[in-house]
Amino acid sequence: MTERDRIRVMIVDDHTVVRSGIRYSLLAFDDIELVGEAANGAEALHLCSKFQPDVVLMDIMMPGTDGIATTRTIRQRHPEVQVIALTSFREGSLVQDALKAGAISYLLKDVQMDQ
Repeated sequence: MTERDRIRVMIVDDHTVVRSGIRYSLLAFDDIELVGEAANGAEALHLCSKFQPDVVLMDIMMPGTDGIATTRTIRQRHPEVQVIALTSFREGSLVQDALKAGAISYLLKDVQMDQ
């Protein structure tokens, strides 16, 4: 498999332990390359421009610039980058707001890896 065949992923979450858990989970997949990690919206915007990921796993709830506003800005600046919202909330307006901001889907933080 060449680097061009791999999906370039960036993780954005304000909790270090969550980022670590996702990072180690992604190591199980040969076709995924972790290209960056950010702890907040401003850092995510910077790293997205620098690394040009294919996919951003974006926490919705973060202090400062939240994941919804960050998603909106990423999609405006980099329309080729796909964003998947990460949330602990199964229902509610936050998920809908993330989708309206340009996220293509959402993933619950308590989902099993095989799902």
